[in-house]
This record gives sequence, structure tokens and C-alpha cells, in this order.
Amino acid sequence: MKSSENLSIGELAERFGLPTHVLRHWESVGLLRPARRAGGQRSYGQADLAQVALIRMGKEAGFTLTELRTLLSAPSPMDHRDLLRRHVVELEQRISRARAAKDLIEHALACPYSFAECEHAREQIAAHIPPSPPS
Repeated sequence: MKSSENLSIGELAERFGLPTHVLRHWESVGLLRPARRAGGQRSYGQADLAQVALIRMGKEAGFTLTELRTLLSAPSPMDHRDLLRRHVVELEQRISRARAAKDLIEHALACPYSFAECEHAREQIAAHIPPSPPS
């Protein structure tokens, strides 16, 4: 494979384990701006490698492509503190739900009773049933 400079779209996609259409989509929404070779072929350099890594990190953190475009197009992500703060709250909620799910699964692994017979499981299930609408 070539050095990290002047990669084709196929080489960049392979390096990150992505389909090429994902990179094209990211370009269409303004997240990538590859240079063009003679003949119009995309050419990706070191900055593009870093940008793809940042996009993947942002996606793993739960940001949408629109949010990532906002953050990555600013001189500093700190220019969008409100977006970052909202995302921290969302992550905390996801972490809390994941911890509760993990606790229930660990309890299920250790409990000799079925969900229907286990008081702890019944309490957890009941907490997830929405209330009846007002009459």
C-alpha cells in the first residue's frame, strides 16, 4: 500500500474498514474535502486520515453527521459549548440506561428465578411500563 499521502478513495476506505460510499457521503455533507488528481480522482492525505478518524470517533460518541459538521467546521469545538454540554447530558443518560441494563442482566445470571418469579426483575419491568393515559 502507498504511504499515508495521496491515497485513493478505495485505499482510504480499506484502511478504515469502510465502504467507499460512506466516504462519498461524508464528502457530500461537507465533512471531507479531498484534493483532486488530474482526471478528477479523489486524493486523500494525512489531514484526511485525521478527519476520518475524528468523524469515526464522533460517530462512536453518538454525534450525528450534522452535529459533527458543526463541530468540525468551527475554528474550535469549544465554539459550540451548548452542543457539547447537551451531548454530555445525553451520554450520561445512555450510560445510566446501560448500567441499569447491565445490572439486570447480571442479576438474571445470578438469580435462580424466572423474570416472572423474581421480585427484582418484576420491579424493573414495572418501572419500564408507561402509565395509563388519563381518562
